[in-house]
Amino acid sequence: MRHLLAALAALFLLAGCGADHVWAPDEAVARARYVSPDPPSITLYTVVRKRGGEGAHSGLMINGSQRVLFDPAGTWYHPAVPERNDLHYGITEQMRKFYIDYHARETYDVVEYTVPVSREVADMAIRRAEEYGAANKAFCGRSVSYVLQGLPGFETIPRSFFPNRIMNAFAALPGARMKVHVDGDPDNNSGVLLVQRGSVPAPAP
Repeated sequence: MRHLLAALAALFLLAGCGADHVWAPDEAVARARYVSPDPPSITLYTVVRKRGGEGAHSGLMINGSQRVLFDPAGTWYHPAVPERNDLHYGITEQMRKFYIDYHARETYDVVEYTVPVSREVADMAIRRAEEYGAANKAFCGRSVSYVLQGLPGFETIPRSFFPNRIMNAFAALPGARMKVHVDGDPDNNSGVLLVQRGSVPAPAP
């Protein structure tokens, strides 16, 4: 019991899981709508500490009738991406890469798992994320697992606070494809945010 309490306490100290209540206007959400040419899918992003392998944050990219990003209790933000609570609209390829780049750094990797789904299941996931609302601090894993567990084909996903437990169950789903994103950015990633928001010129490729 003592070990469980210690683990839960550590979860609430994770820097990747802070929360805000935000509600973008209808016009901004409609204007940002992005329809990806890729097949419908659900992608789980897990931020994993390089040393020790602990999961620090969970997020979901859902590609259905539009592509959105559910980042419960997350801190990523871009002015071109309207947000309603923890759901971000207009996730183009550039914004997807910005999200990954924000989290991948010298002490954290981003592990990506993508599972193909029907358009109906993807849109059901979007609705569940819209209905969930803003997550409480450190409830990123709990929120992601709630959205997933209610979907056909995702019944094996546990309801959990722990990102790694969710990731391991997601990895076992039929058709799951894995990719690991590694970056050497410093832990203080304010420079990454400035480039993403256009406040300073982006470095040459």
